[in-house]
Amino acid sequence: MDIDCVHAHKALWREPTWRRELRSGAAMLWEERWHPLREEWIIVAAHRQNRPWHGASVAGTAAAPPRHSPDCHLCPGNLRISGQHNPSYAGVHVFDNDHPCVGPAAPLPTEAPGIYRNRRANGHARVICFSPRHDLTLAQMSPGEIAEVVATWGQEHRELGARPEIACVLAFENKGDIVGVSNPHPHGQVYATNFVFNSIAIEAAASERHQRDTGRPLFQDILRAECGDGTRVVAETERAIAFIPWFARYAYEVYVAPKRTCGSFAELTSAEHDDLAETLRQVTVRYDNLWQLSFPYVMVVHQAPTDGGSYGAYHAHVQFHPPLRKPNLLKYLGGPETGGGNFLSDTAPDEKAAELRAQPIVHYTRDPQRAS
Repeated sequence: MDIDCVHAHKALWREPTWRRELRSGAAMLWEERWHPLREEWIIVAAHRQNRPWHGASVAGTAAAPPRHSPDCHLCPGNLRISGQHNPSYAGVHVFDNDHPCVGPAAPLPTEAPGIYRNRRANGHARVICFSPRHDLTLAQMSPGEIAEVVATWGQEHRELGARPEIACVLAFENKGDIVGVSNPHPHGQVYATNFVFNSIAIEAAASERHQRDTGRPLFQDILRAECGDGTRVVAETERAIAFIPWFARYAYEVYVAPKRTCGSFAELTSAEHDDLAETLRQVTVRYDNLWQLSFPYVMVVHQAPTDGGSYGAYHAHVQFHPPLRKPNLLKYLGGPETGGGNFLSDTAPDEKAAELRAQPIVHYTRDPQRAS
């Protein structure tokens, strides 16, 4: 090709933005990161966060709920769908789920065809009402009230996990219309099952392997790396810490953990309960303050299995998985996640941690200068 043709082709070609940034040395993050707890690769492609978006977005949150709702099945004194009335509880309230996915009365299934297998959905499903107030979230509760929730997670793990048929106790909260919550009353659930949930099993196996190979607890090595770097730490007290991990999959994914390794929250001291509660409060307040809305998320309490195995290397912690990567814009699970089984993250963990860390720890609805 002669020189004139080369120049003609260059005039027609538009250099992509990411290539110009790479050539100019501008800050960008485009790499694969190893997730040591899940033992899988995460593709971090932060230059995709501001790509043109012509797809759907999600609506904002609805109007604030009342302090007590007469048609709420979770409010004190109200009638539940089972026909029972809730007591006039004043703090945390736990009851058996009226629509359980597992239960001691689960029927015997018919025989599975061919090579397939099935069995009874034996277990226990419970609801944990965090507060009697219908209009609160964890972000609006006091540290003492949140500490009661943390203690309840530990109590449920101890009590249900001691039953011979239970192999795993998973506590979680789904918050916000975006993640499919049907009732805004502050509450979570507990599933105690006859199998170990896959994420917990993967973490437990990875933790045991790391302990065997290095002589060190895996989560302590993660904490050492995060504290040594410091750029992804969102909140910290004497006995607890919150951070967006270097290997985060979601934009604002936060881990909250006691600094001491323990298999479940049942092993925590009252001082550790208090510190963990304050750290959870700071994280959830910063979430809400980020865009001045009730921030949606899936929060999961990771505690060691209760199937009789040896889990001395397991470090109990809380994981937040928020579905939004921008205001009203979901992190959609596409081909790599749903089909390939590995996450593609559109954001840089360091930048998202800085955004959260910059937020005040007074809720915007209680700050007259920020409340709209």
